[in-house]
Amino acid sequence: MRICIVYDCLFPWTVGGAERWMRNVAEALAADGHEVTYLTRRQWPVDEPPALDGVRVIAVSREEPLYGPDGNRTIGEPLRFGWGVLAHLARHGRDYDVVHTASFPYFSLLAAGAMRRRGGYRIVADWHEVWSDAYWREYLGGLQGRIARLIQRACARVRQEAFCFSRLHARRLREEGLRSEPTVLRGEYAGPEEPLTRRAPEPLVVFAGRMIPEKQAPAVVGAVAAARRRVPELRGIIFGDGPQLDAVRAEIERLGAGDFVRAPGFVDAAEVEDGLSRATCLLLPSIREGYGAIVVEAAAHGVPSVLVAAPDNASVEHIDEGVNGFVAPDASPETLGATLATAYERREALRASTAAWFAEHAHELSMRTSLERVVASYRSTAEPIVRR
Repeated sequence: MRICIVYDCLFPWTVGGAERWMRNVAEALAADGHEVTYLTRRQWPVDEPPALDGVRVIAVSREEPLYGPDGNRTIGEPLRFGWGVLAHLARHGRDYDVVHTASFPYFSLLAAGAMRRRGGYRIVADWHEVWSDAYWREYLGGLQGRIARLIQRACARVRQEAFCFSRLHARRLREEGLRSEPTVLRGEYAGPEEPLTRRAPEPLVVFAGRMIPEKQAPAVVGAVAAARRRVPELRGIIFGDGPQLDAVRAEIERLGAGDFVRAPGFVDAAEVEDGLSRATCLLLPSIREGYGAIVVEAAAHGVPSVLVAAPDNASVEHIDEGVNGFVAPDASPETLGATLATAYERREALRASTAAWFAEHAHELSMRTSLERVVASYRSTAEPIVRR
């Protein structure tokens, strides 16, 4: 089949769970013999274009930052990317059987919908998140938040095969007006389905992720400091880069935590993997997650996770309380610190139960399982669009 993948980010030039998923999808489809094109924005030096096995990468918009000084997504970039997608599909839409796009940033999905009849392709959309009214207001303010919500709703009503990665966002997507039933995929894990070699847990807490406000990375510093009242030897590593990296380092300075918490910024995947495999637990105090792939990656090592309950945090769907981690009621230093201390005190039992949890769920959590369902949808018996 001829498949067009659409997302304004491409791993590893941009890092995140959705970025990994879209690249994995593209490469796996190509390996299965499909003809794959990946539309994105330019994120690389002009003389060093990406080389993905079997995947043709096309930049349809210019290189520019995704985030503004406030840590929020800019408006201009998704508009320009959406226009680039529209122009490409206007010229080449008939070259594809399927256009598989990330729902966000929304203008690319609207562009695919606008060109659908002209191109005669089927639309598949991945919805990692569907934001609530309250979150849009908090993120953009009253007027802009209402406009963004209306755009999100318009995207939900484009004729599409929709995939979600949590029950939370599948429910929200139905409420937004999706015309069909979304399919919930539980798997974004690209590693082996067998549990990885377990290592003895060290008194170490690891955070790994993009440092945007929703991830609440600075809260890790206070949490580790508070936990040290019960576990004096506890240390922390905060992996990642982003708008809040300076705030994390400022918090380390403010709390005098330099001897037991470090924030090295962006490091290669091997260093993150090594730190995670040795950790007592992963700490992800995020209030907004569409999936939380890092929770599954930790569980593959037998490492439990400590998460935070929040209305927009779908990663908590991965947690069986006390089996492969804990969901703290809030992100205060006292609450998180107490939970980290408990995780350390129960570290051996938690390692065993987390490894058992992963072994039980690994197949449904694997990217390969999700991909099989996605490809099956490409060949669905739904009425095809007649090419004119």
